[in-house]
Amino acid sequence: MTSYMDKSQQPILGNNTVDPETPKAGQWRAAMWKFLLFSALGIALFIIPFQWGGKVTILLGVLTDTLQAALGGFVVYITMAIVSVSFIGALAVKVLRPNLPADSLVKKLFDVDWFWLTTRFLGTLFVWMIYLQVGPEFIINRNTGGVIFEDLIPILIPLFFFAILSLPFLTDFGLMEFLGTLASKVFIKLFKLPGRSAVDAMSSWFGAASIGLLVTMQEYDKSFYSQREAAIIATTFSVTSIAFTYVVAKTIGVDNNFVYFYLTIALTGFIAAIIMPRIPPLSLKPDTYHSGKSMLDEGIPAEYTTYQWAVNRAVTRAHSMPSLGQVFKRSLHNLFDIYFGLIPVIFAIGTIGLGLAEYTPVFNWLATPLVPVLEWLQIPEAAKAAPAMIMGFADMYLPALVGKSIESEMTRFIVGAASITQIIYMSEVGALILKSNIKLNVLELFFIFVLRTLISLVVITSVAHLLY
Repeated sequence: MTSYMDKSQQPILGNNTVDPETPKAGQWRAAMWKFLLFSALGIALFIIPFQWGGKVTILLGVLTDTLQAALGGFVVYITMAIVSVSFIGALAVKVLRPNLPADSLVKKLFDVDWFWLTTRFLGTLFVWMIYLQVGPEFIINRNTGGVIFEDLIPILIPLFFFAILSLPFLTDFGLMEFLGTLASKVFIKLFKLPGRSAVDAMSSWFGAASIGLLVTMQEYDKSFYSQREAAIIATTFSVTSIAFTYVVAKTIGVDNNFVYFYLTIALTGFIAAIIMPRIPPLSLKPDTYHSGKSMLDEGIPAEYTTYQWAVNRAVTRAHSMPSLGQVFKRSLHNLFDIYFGLIPVIFAIGTIGLGLAEYTPVFNWLATPLVPVLEWLQIPEAAKAAPAMIMGFADMYLPALVGKSIESEMTRFIVGAASITQIIYMSEVGALILKSNIKLNVLELFFIFVLRTLISLVVITSVAHLLY
């Protein structure tokens, strides 16, 4: 019988022509330690929850909070510099048309089409208007642009700093290959997804929606996910963290029932994750890859157990990784891309969305067809609940802010839980998806948002009627 160490010398991933060279003997042991140590660091940073300062968080959250406190008010000037340089650099490249190498960092950061140039202009315009408090209330009010400038961005800048630079420990040293192989059969059968997407889900649940989405974006760019798979993961598994879920529960006044509140969200998210990949528009997305071909093979050779193959793939991936210096350099480029590409988009889209919610009846109009649905589900104060739910498309926190004035605790429970399971909100997740290479437009995102809302309502309301 072939020994386990003998198996480690056999072709990895079943395709010798494209896969990295299999580590042997001493190389195997070194790669094993590389996989174990760096993956453990990734798990410690992104996934393991613990109590800190009276709240449940992760190590990445502690680092983010520490840097946020250290930056203090200085983060305002960092934000203004990032957004301004983003637009000025893109405008200069568009006007001057310099001959930039295809792999140039400047080209990657600033060579954008007219749509994104316009978005960067709006982001820059809004950030200066909000800072100087000059311009229409629609933009500069504390409840519109102020939410983005004072509440969201000061968190995202330190979060992205640590998340992007440390993300390779979670994604590139074998952990995704290991967990992906172990979970592949379950995820393929239930969600029609590769097993490695389990890591995306855990990163969101215990960290933040943006972290899980960043993982998905990078995996799609590396052609480990097809367009269909990336679209499903981005709009299905980018669930907000346990910590933020508690913030929503406390804001809307159902934190006394938090255990049932979170279990309801978990159940609803699970059911939606089974349904959404099987219906349009996600089911119609093509299985095409960013590079033109898939870099993923989760098949398990007959001579291997699932666990043996999981270890084999993980160690081989760790062996193929370049030096930490090169990994850090690539991550730094990705960090600049997120800062210059995403922060202005969040300002532009998020401010407009919050402005529409605060100053126009748009969300009331959009919510009109939802009112009879809520009444049919026997939800008290349906006319107040419907607009709050639709506002979740602009920002996840809006339903809690609007819904806390609803008298019925059952209705507040439903509104709060639905705001978490809707997932798509343009102030962050939506902006990230639009900025990514995953081809989903605003109309598709809104349609997915509506479908998730309807699915969520049926499940959450059923549970709420049992509890109340």
